[in-house]
Amino acid sequence: MEDRRPCPRLYRQLDEYCRSDVYPFHMPGHKRRMDVGFTAEFPNPYSIDLTEIDGFDNLHHAEGILRESMDWAASVYGAGRTYYLVNGSTCGVLAAICAAVPRGGTILMARNCHKSAYHAASLNELNIRYIYPQIAEEFGLQGGLLPQDIEEMLISADETSDPPAAVFITSPTYDGVVSDVRGIAGVCRRYSVPLIVDEAHGAHFPFGEMFPASALEMGADIVIQSLHKTLPAFTQTALLHVRADSGLIDTGRLEYYLQVFQTSSPSYVLMAGIERCIEYMADKRRGEMQRFAARLADLRGRLRRMERLRLLDRDMIGKAGVYDLDISKLVVSTRYAAGRMSGSELAEILRRSYHLEMEMCGADYVTAITTLMDSREGLARLEAALLEIDGKLSSGPAKADSAVPAPAASASAALPRSQTVLPIYEAQSRPVRAIPFEEAAGCISGEYVYLYPPGTPVVVPGELLTEEIIGLIRLYRERRLPIQGLCDHTAAAIRVLI
Repeated sequence: MEDRRPCPRLYRQLDEYCRSDVYPFHMPGHKRRMDVGFTAEFPNPYSIDLTEIDGFDNLHHAEGILRESMDWAASVYGAGRTYYLVNGSTCGVLAAICAAVPRGGTILMARNCHKSAYHAASLNELNIRYIYPQIAEEFGLQGGLLPQDIEEMLISADETSDPPAAVFITSPTYDGVVSDVRGIAGVCRRYSVPLIVDEAHGAHFPFGEMFPASALEMGADIVIQSLHKTLPAFTQTALLHVRADSGLIDTGRLEYYLQVFQTSSPSYVLMAGIERCIEYMADKRRGEMQRFAARLADLRGRLRRMERLRLLDRDMIGKAGVYDLDISKLVVSTRYAAGRMSGSELAEILRRSYHLEMEMCGADYVTAITTLMDSREGLARLEAALLEIDGKLSSGPAKADSAVPAPAASASAALPRSQTVLPIYEAQSRPVRAIPFEEAAGCISGEYVYLYPPGTPVVVPGELLTEEIIGLIRLYRERRLPIQGLCDHTAAAIRVLI
């Protein structure tokens, strides 16, 4: 029988939403604006949606206009090679890890990396040794990675028969925390190990002195950036840079894996968007980014008046491994409104009452992404909303004048020290059964558990499930945070190895 259900018509819902007064403090970085900068002049996407016809080169074998464009982009960024990515930073992470670490090898990887890094390790049957970030207890956030921690792990690995073939870290984090990449890169060079940095949230760093230095400038061998997160570019657009004097990266192997993980029909609309975005930033970076930074400084100055809500600010630099901070990320903590508001509740109030959509929420904070495309009116709306909410919290009876005690205090940042029983690839090949979380202590996980965003796994296949981990996931459920990775979408059960 013919199915006559009506089509949901996604495009209509998108159109209705974008015509509403909901303001986006989330990616993509162009903020849907078509009235400023190059976006006002960009042609109708349908009019330039071509394929690999004569004269337009082929991304998988670039030797014409695309090679010229990517070489030009490399000169803008100061890279040895730059590659356009139309499958997002995810394909760059997959290609970089698979190219740098041989099948069955070992990688030294930050535990707070995006799920794509774990997928790369699984696909290439890698063994992972984890580096854990510091914890900024004052905000319940993940801090930075310390060069000395990485050096200690490389020293101990140097004494084994299976030293790591690469080091992989994320900097900045989703919340704008930057690690000491220069120090980490120096450590990696001493041990002749390539450093790969997922800088997805730092594509704007090279274009403004008020922002942290890019990982490429700080000495990383491979740097992956998502243009669409913080710059005026289409969703899915990203870059992969290789440092000019690295000597540790086989670019032929890297290009092979880019072909594996990128579509064989790359969108010329997206590639043209990448090129035009870089051109705009190269031409306008000083003036536009300085004006953006001035607007941010004004906004941050006024938000410091909040009493119960707290803004993550530059005074965190030097604490908990925080080497630098991206001021374009507005992280607002609810921990000093103790017992009266969670991160998800603040996000819901901002959405429902003020028509402001945040990028993400943790257990006790929200994160707003701002970019140079944000309007003064949009920033003013966020300021007024947060100050009004804070005023209502401050005028009521306070239950606490200090941060919520652990474990709830660290729920947003919590990355329990995992015990790996089996490598991911091996655990994923074993038979599993689903059981309630409450019965899972002592079992070995057969699947991932993570909040998305940011997509950092709390549980990885092959890890031992402990009471601490189960309690953390229970807390996530209670606070209505977006738990993903599980086959059971209600997060009541988890698949464990039989």
